[in-house]
Amino acid sequence: MIDLSDIEAAQQRIEGKVRRTPIMQAGPMREPAVADAELWLKLECQQISGSFKARGATNMVTCLDEAKFAKGLVTASGGNHGSGVAYAGWRAGAPVRVFLPEDTPQAKYDLLAAWDAEVVTHGKVWDDANAAALAAAEADGLTYVHPFADDLVVAGQGTLGLEIFGQLPHLDVLVVAIGGGGLIAGVAVAVKALSPETRIIGVEPTGAPTLQACVKAGGLVSLDKISTQVGVLAALTTDQTVLDIVTDFVEDIVLVSDDDMLAASRWLWREFGVAAELGGAAATAALLNGKISNIVGKHVCSLICGAGRDGIG
Repeated sequence: MIDLSDIEAAQQRIEGKVRRTPIMQAGPMREPAVADAELWLKLECQQISGSFKARGATNMVTCLDEAKFAKGLVTASGGNHGSGVAYAGWRAGAPVRVFLPEDTPQAKYDLLAAWDAEVVTHGKVWDDANAAALAAAEADGLTYVHPFADDLVVAGQGTLGLEIFGQLPHLDVLVVAIGGGGLIAGVAVAVKALSPETRIIGVEPTGAPTLQACVKAGGLVSLDKISTQVGVLAALTTDQTVLDIVTDFVEDIVLVSDDDMLAASRWLWREFGVAAELGGAAATAALLNGKISNIVGKHVCSLICGAGRDGIG
C-alpha cells in the first residue's frame, strides 16, 4: 500500500510534465448546488489529455527505463486512462496501443488519435478490453499500464490530493468519482495523511456500484453486469489494495444515475462554462441530488475529474 512519501515522490517526478489545475469557489449561482455550504470546484478537467489520468500514467512511465518501453506501451481504457498513457508515451517517445470497449464515445477515439495512439476496439466492457490488452502485452512484449492496480499510477493520482489540500487547506469534505478506484485511493491517502478529519465521499453510477459492493461484502466481488453508459466509471471489479485504502479512508460511497450525471454536466456548463463529461460530473451530481449529508457550514470540494461535451447544447 502506498503512503504519503510515495505521493510526494510522484509529485516531484511529474512536476512540469502535468498541469497544476485551478480550483474555484462556486458562486454566485442561479441554481445553487448546495445550501449553507461553501462549494469549491477542482477543475481537473483542464488537465492535459483531458483528465486526471495523465498524472498516474506519467508517474508510472517516468519510472521505466528506456528498455522497458522500447517496444511500446499497452493499456485498456474507457477512454481517459488511454489518453493519459498516450500522452505519457508521447512524451517518452514510446508507441502506445489502447484497447477500448465497443461502446466508447467517438470523442475518446479522436483524442487518442491526437496523441498518436493505436486504438483497438474489443469487447462490451472495460474488463473485456483489459483481457485483450494483457494478451497483447504478453504476445508482443509491450509494457502494460494498469489504470488502477498499480502503485505508481495510484501515487500519481494522489498528487491531486496534495494539490487540492495546498489550494484549500481548510477542506472539510471532498467528493470524488469512482471507476476502478485508483483516483479516490491515491487522493484519500494524501488527504488523510495531511488532514485526518477531512471526510472523503466516493460516487459511483447506480449501474456500476463496484466499490460499494466490495466494501459491503468485505472483500473483492465482481458485478454480474454493467448497466451504465458512463464507460469511464464502469469496471466489474477493483483491486485488493485499492479496496483496502477505500475501506480505511473513505467515509461513504453514494450512487448517482446516468441522468443525474447528465444534469450535473449541464449545470456545470450553464453556471460556470465548465465542460465536464458525465463521469467528470459525478461528484457534482451527488451534491446536486442531496446524496451527501452533514455539509452545512462546511468547505466542500467537488472534483471535476474529466472533460467532455456531454453538458453542452
